[in-house]
Amino acid sequence: MSRTALSTFLTLAIAARFALAQPDPADPTPLVDKTYSYPGGIPYQVDYNTAAIRGPQTGYNICNSTTENQESLCQTSFVNQIDDFCLWAPASPNSTIADTEQSEVAWCTKNGHGTRVIPPGALTGVQYLRTPNYVQIAGYLDQTKLDIAAGDYGGELDPHGADLRGNPLGGLMYSNVYPSSNTDNNTYTQIIDWNSFIGGNIFCIKICDPSSSSSDQTEYCQNIYDELGCSYNMPNNGQNGTFEVCDADNMYPVGIYTSGGQTLTYSQPYTGVVSPPYTATPPASSNCVQYASDALYSATASSSTSAGASPTGTSGSSGSGSSSGTSGTGSGSGSSGAASVGVSAAAGLAGVAFAMAIFA
Repeated sequence: MSRTALSTFLTLAIAARFALAQPDPADPTPLVDKTYSYPGGIPYQVDYNTAAIRGPQTGYNICNSTTENQESLCQTSFVNQIDDFCLWAPASPNSTIADTEQSEVAWCTKNGHGTRVIPPGALTGVQYLRTPNYVQIAGYLDQTKLDIAAGDYGGELDPHGADLRGNPLGGLMYSNVYPSSNTDNNTYTQIIDWNSFIGGNIFCIKICDPSSSSSDQTEYCQNIYDELGCSYNMPNNGQNGTFEVCDADNMYPVGIYTSGGQTLTYSQPYTGVVSPPYTATPPASSNCVQYASDALYSATASSSTSAGASPTGTSGSSGSGSSSGTSGTGSGSGSSGAASVGVSAAAGLAGVAFAMAIFA
């Protein structure tokens, strides 16, 4: 399939998917159309309409030293480097993602963002991939340390949702990976297209380059395969116990696969069994550098992580092998709920967390 044909397919698929999504009349502006410069342009709350069906927003977007504690309700998140990123997770212990997707708060690996800090030891393996069009972070974690109930297989968080107001409502994403000035890595740029899965003691999060074409962002940060989890949305070779940064090729867009010499497409059904006819393949990676976890994630509620962790070793390149990783079969909290499709428990992280089937 040509690049033009692929972009056309994805545009039509997303249009069909979101034809079922309806803006809330009380807050009709989609979250992806709400843009704010950092930090001065951010309002206290992005989604503040009390008349909205799923509202109002439970947290806030102006976050600083006064909001930085383990009770923070900050809903402004960041994805920067392997030692500096945030995950969306509940604000109250023993919660499920399905019950709290609209109200998740930011948990970050280091101080300085005005958020909660991911407790030491919560992250047990992380792979950070730099590709031409996006940055992807995937890994293993003890989710109970981020207030997620043990056994919850979680779901997807993204800036869309059934009412286009996002999950969480009003959740903003910023990064210094794509600064407005290439010489200033202190400049934070709003990330419009991103998605994340968490649950089943794994997570994955991807941000697309906001300066790339809209078709590229549609290809790599789409949100129409919310029930396929990390294994298809963000295939990778991450390992539990390993913390590494790699260069990587772009992944093959979700739903596009080859069989018998033909390029075919798979569309996630709105109801019924989700059973993709192919196994996702992680993109080829290279220049992988491994780090010691305690050099990356030593932050606590009162001390900051060192920004310049020293590598402990360099691993070789990895070709685009078959997708493999953690699997599970228990019931999740979402409407689809459980484990990843078609993966083994033998090797790297391919994903468990399915999303709830509300176009999350």
